Amino acid sequence: MTGADSADELRAAAQPGAGEVTATVIVNAPAHRVFDAFTAWERQSDWIPFTRVRVVEGDGGEGSLVEAVTTVGPAVLRDEMRVVRLDRPYEVRVVHCGKLLRGPGVLRCTQMDRDRTQVVWHEWFHLPGGIAGRVAWPVLWPGSKVSLTQALKKFARLVEAGEI
Repeated sequence: MTGADSADELRAAAQPGAGEVTATVIVNAPAHRVFDAFTAWERQSDWIPFTRVRVVEGDGGEGSLVEAVTTVGPAVLRDEMRVVRLDRPYEVRVVHCGKLLRGPGVLRCTQMDRDRTQVVWHEWFHLPGGIAGRVAWPVLWPGSKVSLTQALKKFARLVEAGEI
């Protein structure tokens, strides 16, 4: 794939998809600590169940490619994300650009007071499987929202304990 083809692919993946999920948590820590913990990419493995995260290209900053591999029994889901924006300590933007998971995602940190930060994680996935994917999404969405919310709650506990 040429550089232009790759840029076109990334632009296409960056368009919001119909599968939308959002989770929010309050972390008892300042925004800069929360942001730094979230962008410690490999440490996401500590709070996202069944998932190993690693930087496969770059230094974890803008332009880097991050891979998250989730394994549950025999099922394996590989998620590739290109980091497209880091606005420390407020916002992280990625584009899911793999074969199955595609679409933009954003994590926002909003300082509430000195020691409290609201975290909002929002994803807009392209739904695979055409009509079948769109029909299945309302059934799958509640589980996606619960999973994302539980992961963020664990993230908050680890940050508050100083473990990330």
